[in-house]
Amino acid sequence: MASFDIQGEIHSIDEPRTYGQNGFTKREFVIKLTGEGENPSYPNYVALEFVKDKCSLLDSYQKGDEVKVAFNLGGRLWTPPGKPERCFVSLQAWRIEKLSGVASQEPPADWDNFNQAPPPSDDDFPF
Repeated sequence: MASFDIQGEIHSIDEPRTYGQNGFTKREFVIKLTGEGENPSYPNYVALEFVKDKCSLLDSYQKGDEVKVAFNLGGRLWTPPGKPERCFVSLQAWRIEKLSGVASQEPPADWDNFNQAPPPSDDDFPF
């Protein structure tokens, strides 16, 4: 699984949602990219998600906050009965840092080294 980081302004934050019998929880949010190479005339919006106990990381953030987000890029194939195969792509965030105003979460000392030890992937997805 590949790890990346992006910078942007929070556009929206959803409430946590629970799925399936096991109580799988995820919380989606959208950021408008503002990092290097972004053209404000053609904004890019990206939907990301926190899962399980990471959902609470968004509690102290709000629309308009400038953030840096570390995430894993993942994907799964699924073939519904009687239908063609589908591919689901997820951008699963695992760290967030506020860049504007007072930081509500101190960035870890190893922020620049997050590619060396990303958290293990969870196969507990509802699809």
